[in-house]
Amino acid sequence: MTHTPDEAAGGTGVVKPKPWYRQLYVQVLVAIVAGIVLGWRWPDVGTAMEPVGTTFVTAMKMLIGPIVFLTVIGGIAGVADLRKVGRTGVKALAYFQVGTIVAMAAGLVAINLFPLGEGVHADVGELDTSGDAGQYIDRGEHQHWWQFLTHLVPDSFFGAFVEGDILQVIFLAVLFGIALNMVGKSGEPIIASVNRLTEVVFKVLGFVMKAAPLGAFGAMAFAIGKFGLSTLTSLGSLILLFYITSILFVVVVLGAVLAAYVKLNIFQLLRYFKEELLLVLGTSTAEPALPGLMRKLQFMGVDRPTVGLVVPTGYSFNLDGAAIYLSLATLYIAQATDTPLSAGQQLGLLAVMLLTSKGAAGVAGGGFIALTATLSTVGHVPAAGIMLVFGIDKFMSECRAVVNFCGNAVATLFVARWENGLNLERARRVLAGQRVEEPTEPEATPQPGQSGGTSLRKERDAASSQERAADQEIPGPRPADGIASAVPSQPL
Repeated sequence: MTHTPDEAAGGTGVVKPKPWYRQLYVQVLVAIVAGIVLGWRWPDVGTAMEPVGTTFVTAMKMLIGPIVFLTVIGGIAGVADLRKVGRTGVKALAYFQVGTIVAMAAGLVAINLFPLGEGVHADVGELDTSGDAGQYIDRGEHQHWWQFLTHLVPDSFFGAFVEGDILQVIFLAVLFGIALNMVGKSGEPIIASVNRLTEVVFKVLGFVMKAAPLGAFGAMAFAIGKFGLSTLTSLGSLILLFYITSILFVVVVLGAVLAAYVKLNIFQLLRYFKEELLLVLGTSTAEPALPGLMRKLQFMGVDRPTVGLVVPTGYSFNLDGAAIYLSLATLYIAQATDTPLSAGQQLGLLAVMLLTSKGAAGVAGGGFIALTATLSTVGHVPAAGIMLVFGIDKFMSECRAVVNFCGNAVATLFVARWENGLNLERARRVLAGQRVEEPTEPEATPQPGQSGGTSLRKERDAASSQERAADQEIPGPRPADGIASAVPSQPL
């Protein structure tokens, strides 16, 4: 039997494709359009829809911490050679740095070719820095590049989950995963429990994902109702430049990386992730699409440890969209406030942004904090200038989140190919739309003195056999083991 990624494996009967009107991406797209119309025609009603969108995003964020924690632990604990985990992490961080530099350079090139800030002649003394923007400015001025290192360690074990800090969750998960891997046979029951708990959490995620169209509708209606379409026209040229630069970055830069090294097509990849991309577009954040990204990458043929380590880390360190925005907005503010910057100063600005962007990783309002920290570090560009772009930030956040998502998808495929952890033939078949079987997790090779891989594999095979027997009584799709069930398999 064969399956498509949205028809999760596990059942015994052939799963029929869902009608187009029950496809998640169709429902989300319709919800986005409806939200735009509502916010445009009835702004007060659209603004009142804010709780609908924020509640869905909050529900998704509630599950992000447990999902990241369990998948990272499961991936590391199941690796026979811990050196592979180290190599994967180092290669991922190296790719993230190079990708960030290229993205920032793209923003600098764009705003230099089209200096939209020239002629604005903004008076910094007249800018109102009260409210949320003032708080971002204050935090950014006291932000240091090295704080992301000290911020890795949470105040308490549960503090990382309470605050929803992905970096701290990853830190804890890596420690636990390595420890479970090293204790050998005594850790097998815990690993089995982690895998079963992962399946339960993904099932809960499936329930939440049913509300994705409603969440996208509420978020979009609020954005249009609150800020209005007139905001788009006031600085429309800057928004348009950012969108064009971002599109070219995804198609040209990420597309070239994917084609030259991974040997895959960027347009096929974008089509494959259409549901997640529309979800990101509707909610203005990439976090709700993180589980779907992990599940679909593994379905493509990326091994579980690579997915579990690279994707969550990339959500904090590989923000290509934010990097483009950071460089473009910084130079726009300099132009608008009549602050001349030479080519050498712009290169120095690039180096500063590499550090300040890491200092705001995983922090609420991180984009503005990084922007303010950059301006404060440079010194001669007034930090209060962020007010010039504060009003249109909401309409740029969707694009930032989409580019961040695409960048992490390509980064994971790149690192997987680099580490020989990608089934390229399977990936090509999946992206071509061919029906393929659900991937089976390879049996782990136990380390000397350990028998975890074999016994755990047998235990899970026995459980799978019982599930298949149960499926014969009630034909239909069931969630697959582990990450493969990150998106609900039941029709929405």
